[in-house]
Amino acid sequence: MQATVQFERRANLALITVNNPPVNALSQPVRQGLLDAFRAAEEDARVDAVVLLCAGSTFIAGADIKEFGKPPQEPSLPELVNAIEACSKPSVAVLHGTALGGGLEVALGCHYRIARSDTRVGLPEVKLGLLPGAGGTQRLPRLAGVAKALEMIVSGAPIAAADACEYGIIDELCDGDLAAAGSAFAQRLLAAGRGVRRSGEQRIASVDVDVALLIEAKRAEVRKRSPGLFAPLRCVSAVEAATLLPLAEGLKRERELFQECLASPQRAALVHAFFAERQAGKVSGVPADTPVREIKCAAVIGGGTMGVGIALCFVNAGLPVKLLEVDAAALDRALQRARDIYAASVKRGSLTQAAMDQRLALLEGVTDYAALADVDVVVEAVFEDMGVKRQVFEQLDAVCKAGAILASNTSSLDLNAIAALTRRPADVVGLHFFSPANVMRLLEVVRGEQTSAEVLASAMALGKRLKKVAVVVGVCDGFVGNRMVFQYGRESEFLLEEGATAQQVDAALRDFGMAMGPLAMRDLSGLDIGMAIRKRQRETLPSEYRLPCLLDKLCAAGMLGQKTGKGFYLYPAGSRTPQPNPELAALLEAASQQQGIERRELSAAHIVERSIFALINEGAKILEEGIAQRASDIDSIYLNGYGFPAFRGGPMFYADQLGLDQVLARVREFHQRFGAWWQPAPLLEKLAAEGRTFNSWEPGQ
Repeated sequence: MQATVQFERRANLALITVNNPPVNALSQPVRQGLLDAFRAAEEDARVDAVVLLCAGSTFIAGADIKEFGKPPQEPSLPELVNAIEACSKPSVAVLHGTALGGGLEVALGCHYRIARSDTRVGLPEVKLGLLPGAGGTQRLPRLAGVAKALEMIVSGAPIAAADACEYGIIDELCDGDLAAAGSAFAQRLLAAGRGVRRSGEQRIASVDVDVALLIEAKRAEVRKRSPGLFAPLRCVSAVEAATLLPLAEGLKRERELFQECLASPQRAALVHAFFAERQAGKVSGVPADTPVREIKCAAVIGGGTMGVGIALCFVNAGLPVKLLEVDAAALDRALQRARDIYAASVKRGSLTQAAMDQRLALLEGVTDYAALADVDVVVEAVFEDMGVKRQVFEQLDAVCKAGAILASNTSSLDLNAIAALTRRPADVVGLHFFSPANVMRLLEVVRGEQTSAEVLASAMALGKRLKKVAVVVGVCDGFVGNRMVFQYGRESEFLLEEGATAQQVDAALRDFGMAMGPLAMRDLSGLDIGMAIRKRQRETLPSEYRLPCLLDKLCAAGMLGQKTGKGFYLYPAGSRTPQPNPELAALLEAASQQQGIERRELSAAHIVERSIFALINEGAKILEEGIAQRASDIDSIYLNGYGFPAFRGGPMFYADQLGLDQVLARVREFHQRFGAWWQPAPLLEKLAAEGRTFNSWEPGQ
């Protein structure tokens, strides 16, 4: 018996406890220990029933991520779950914390399940490009019904214990001592003469037209909502097998579909994305034991859309926040904006009125900087102008207490210059939120030249507390995300000037998997923002770096995107759904003539390569310059902030999968045809020559 699993006999019960901190992951020693323990219980004549428990803060939370990508080790999880279910003595799984993936499949192998009321259960394998491969797709429909099983398995979203109890996944809710609760439940079973009750032997309602229609409807929904994704459709097929086949054959079909997912490139990309998010938390020069400053109260300067969104991030995390505006009228508008955002959530049913009231109570509006004297962190979210930033940071430097973290939400300005406006540059850090800040997961944490390790560690801890994917970046124009997206957006304009339509460009990138096309995305953010950046660049760019002229023509015509109802697209009557802009064709013709370009047909493949390879080439430059710590950080930024398809792993991983030699060949071709912007990144040339990948590279190599 392995040390990670303990076996104890109490009277006529066998108590089996998994103790594999921190999350009781199903490592090989745990699987072997559980198999040995259930066999011991089976063979012990003094044992009448088995109680399965987990030590620590959670039940089995899933597979051991350290085993990802390694050869499988016996016993396999399907073998373990089948052995648990085959046991001739009734078994009770006692759940708490989370029972996810293989953890829930182990629980489904047990004959009964009880759970603490705050438990959450789920099968999230689809998020890693897989499906539950240890009987989850066969046993869950037999307990919860086909509709609920499809919902849980295809989405991967966990559900609360009360819901699981309603659907028969859990038999009873419990509180107090878990071992005592499990033992009492087992003794009641024995007293009532109730023996084993195998999930796999329960019957699904006879397969009729309703079940068939349900499955086909889910397939249609998946194709519409998750186009191009490999695993979700196979999840549907696996659940369908449970409705058509006996358990043994259904398990065999599940395993076949699991192996198909395992071999898919999408699985590798999604696993990369999973690890990239965790790797981003490791910051060079910031040891794990770096002290972190306590944050009890926050402040946000500026009550515009971004400032209010940032304030709500703090409020949603239970942190009191002071929102500062220039005067009472502006403050009233900002506070009303916050109320409107929450009211919309209440109307949708995603927030209760009581929760809205509780959160708004944490939001205090102020108009005097003196009110910020006691805050622990303040985030400036004012207009993107260095003169305006100067006024804000000089005031903050004067009123904020020693040790307060002074953060800027700037998306492109020089953080070092901002820090120099204060007498405490070590306390200044960039916290670049993405709009809408209360929704988007990405947070670029900008490390200035003098930002202290303690402040950086505190900023990363704050990001985690706000439930953001926090990624450290260096100082340059646009940092990582916006610096790269400029290349992406520039190419989309060039493609329009060369002969493409807005619909063609956006459709090609959406078909590639992007959440939005680049032109619709720019309409959403506002073309005036891009124009302001364009004007700054024209003052410094060498003449060989030619810029498109279409944006100038759109802005001159007052077409600024959604805010004016016209941009690359038309937005009638305040709609956010892009429609063809009939005035764009004439502007495209004029732009092409001005640039001396003869318009031509462009293929979707060409549009995708021009757009995505521009991201990759700039990402290579960013990596070599040390603006990003590692290629996977760039991938995390694009997956969580820019709608890059998760099933492609991010732009740098996608390049690795294509082969850097192939990417370089196309970049060189584009350099010959389209000029200086396409100068190949030295790091791309180096790694391609060495047959290596971006994700294998480390600084100094």
